[in-house]
Parts: sequence; structure tokens; C-alpha cells
Amino acid sequence: MIAVLALQGAFQKHVDVLNRLGVETQLVRKPEELDSCAGLIIPGGESTTISRLIEEAGMFDALQAYAAEHPVMGVCAGMIMMAAEVDDQRVKPLKIMSFRVIRNYYGRQLHSFSAGIQLGFDAGGKDFNAIFIRAPQVTETKAGVKVLATYQDKPVMLASGKHLALSFHPELTRDDRIHQYWLSQFNN
Repeated sequence: MIAVLALQGAFQKHVDVLNRLGVETQLVRKPEELDSCAGLIIPGGESTTISRLIEEAGMFDALQAYAAEHPVMGVCAGMIMMAAEVDDQRVKPLKIMSFRVIRNYYGRQLHSFSAGIQLGFDAGGKDFNAIFIRAPQVTETKAGVKVLATYQDKPVMLASGKHLALSFHPELTRDDRIHQYWLSQFNN
């Protein structure tokens, strides 16, 4: 069973993808709901709000402890929450992966766009239509973090062990390769 953090944001879209893939899900709003789950998705949304809600729900320590033992995928705001450092002091990152990020790098909601990118784990595969909505930008990665995709020579998809962090929203497409890839890492 895969947990989807359901405090704020586009959590239902990830549930829909996982259901398409035949994976059972659990919406998580309390620390104890993580106990029976093999992995966690932190969805997109508003990172300052998600950060505040994680604190209010008493989930900060539980999420850090969970990530030390289980795979986590963070999308957009979820990527921001997974970072070691964020450019906005209102966000308290979980420090799951060693990278630095800038919030809303690609502009406001009206500046949303999509672009074809190559996925580093799918050599020779067709471009992935990446949808960027108020997307964060990675400004620095440290040891142990691998870049799996770039847009205009900037990292937009990172991996570290079984963790995956993305600037864009794969759940808004019908292309499930990224979720499939992340799920495949559970057995490696």
C-alpha cells in the first residue's frame, strides 16, 4: 500500500494514477496512518501551507523517520518539502534529500507550461510531457543525488536511493512511466 499525504494539494490525482496501476493507496493525515504503507507520495500544492499543516498535524518527525526507512516521491511542493534547503524561511523542509531549491522559480500560476523532457531511466524512450505549475528550481545537488531529467539544462527530476523528487506534475498526464519507475525501485 502506498501512502499519499493528503493535507493539501493535488493528492487525489496521485491516487488516480496508483489506482490505474493496480496499487492500493492510503490517504495520510496523521502519523500513525503511515505504519502500514510501503512508500509515500508528497503531492504538489502550496509548500508554505503544506509545511504549516505538517507541523500542525504533528507529522514532521514522523515523516523524517518514515523517509529514513521507506521510499518517498515528492512532486513540486513535495519536492520543496524533501529538500535540504529552501529559499523561503516559511517552509521547514524535511531534509530527505541533499539539494537546495527555489520556490516558484518558473513564475506564477499563469506562467504554467508543458515541455517535452527525456527521462534518464528510459533511454531511447519518447519524451515525457512535463507540466510545470509554479515549479521549483534546484540550484544545488550534493553527493548521493542523481539528476534523472533536465529542462533547459536545469535539474527537474532527482533521485537519491529510493527517493524521487520532481519539479513538474506527472500525475496530470496519462503517462505513468514516472510512477511506475518509482514503484519499481521498491524491490531494488
